[in-house]
Amino acid sequence: MIKSIKYILPAEEVDMGGFPVKQALPTNKVEQVDPFLLLHHARVTPKNDRPAKAQGVGPHPHRGFSPVTFVVEGEVNHQDSRGNNQVAKAGEVQWIHSGAGIIHSERPTQHLIDNNGTQEIIQLWINSPANRKMVEPEYKHVSESAIPRVVDTEQATVKLISGEYQGNKGAFTGQSELLLLWGTLSKGTKEIFDIPEAFNASIYIIKGDVRITGHGVVDPESLIVFDMDGTSVEVEALSDAQFLVLAGKPIEEPVTQYGPFVMNTQTQIMEAMRDYQMGKMGFLVEEE
Repeated sequence: MIKSIKYILPAEEVDMGGFPVKQALPTNKVEQVDPFLLLHHARVTPKNDRPAKAQGVGPHPHRGFSPVTFVVEGEVNHQDSRGNNQVAKAGEVQWIHSGAGIIHSERPTQHLIDNNGTQEIIQLWINSPANRKMVEPEYKHVSESAIPRVVDTEQATVKLISGEYQGNKGAFTGQSELLLLWGTLSKGTKEIFDIPEAFNASIYIIKGDVRITGHGVVDPESLIVFDMDGTSVEVEALSDAQFLVLAGKPIEEPVTQYGPFVMNTQTQIMEAMRDYQMGKMGFLVEEE
């Protein structure tokens, strides 16, 4: 049975400290689609009159959730207070579980700048359950060729980012039960995706015009949030399209957020701020 649509949330432009992004979640209407807290879509062309280290997003902390970056175009240089220094290219994913606390930066590469390239990314914030918020931080990067594919034809590619699907296991392990798929469809192609029972489900359209069975045409840069009825969603590409299927079992715990910290209580937020100021999340001195 095809799932019905609860909301369609167009991404709206917001200013993140001078860095323009399109934000599909949260909105004034929808605070979260548990366990998903935030979805940002950014497309920028770095300036070639300044170094990479002076562009992008500089060092900042996180605690209590997983910030996940999908590189749609270009390159992203991740550095963090755990000693990781990694470049992710188009089609790749950088997955952080911030746990008890990590400091990281996200910059364009000098190679991208020198070649007048464009950087396009999706960043997704996935909440962690209370018993996983204060574990050791983790960082993982998987090359594009190593991400499992559940569909791989000339007309369609669907990569399994996290969770289990059709007997396959995703490239990344979340802190709760998830199913994340990254799909590309040629014009005129259809795919049906089965959603596990009791999972919240949504689809973010990165590029192209698509038709969602049971609703109709949806514009790009929109988040389609489904109701809990039904067991599957069907996507038809009216033009070459790219999208994310985001499904997860709701955590159903209180959420208290202050900037880059996502915890369960205000006291825990105050502790996070104190620990960051005291250096307990480490330090990041970026390499050139």
